[in-house]
Amino acid sequence: METVAHKTNDSSTILQLVTFTIGDEEYAIDILKVQEINKQLEITEIPNTPYYVKGIINLRGSVLPIVDLRAKLGIPPKENDKETRIIVVELNDSKIGFIVDKVNEVLRIPASITEPPPKIITGKNEAIFNAVAKLEDRLIVLIDLEKAFTEEELTELNSVKS
Repeated sequence: METVAHKTNDSSTILQLVTFTIGDEEYAIDILKVQEINKQLEITEIPNTPYYVKGIINLRGSVLPIVDLRAKLGIPPKENDKETRIIVVELNDSKIGFIVDKVNEVLRIPASITEPPPKIITGKNEAIFNAVAKLEDRLIVLIDLEKAFTEEELTELNSVKS
């Protein structure tokens, strides 16, 4: 994951992340990828789209595809509620919205408290989980959104808004 890393005076690398919850788990993405965070907006469904595409939204005149991150990660669906948010990210020169259950915080952590995910993680999502941050009272899974989609899937996402 290309995270925002800054050298501090003590030469440790600092990661700047946006953390969010899906189900009972906490995830994070690089803050530089995040364009904005919105409350749930009205989504227009589009037929014949991939299973993880909820539809499109009109965000200040721009049409954005909306991805259900639960579906993409293979997590069972849940009804949206007042905590549901859309995280708009820049991904390969395209803006895409991701539905998450709740946005928690912006977090600055030393890279030294992260480690690769356990080897037991296999399957199609293996590559997108690139690290686990070990905080005192919780674990946060770091996601590399660029690895979440194949080139073909990104092309499909771009065609959804056309």
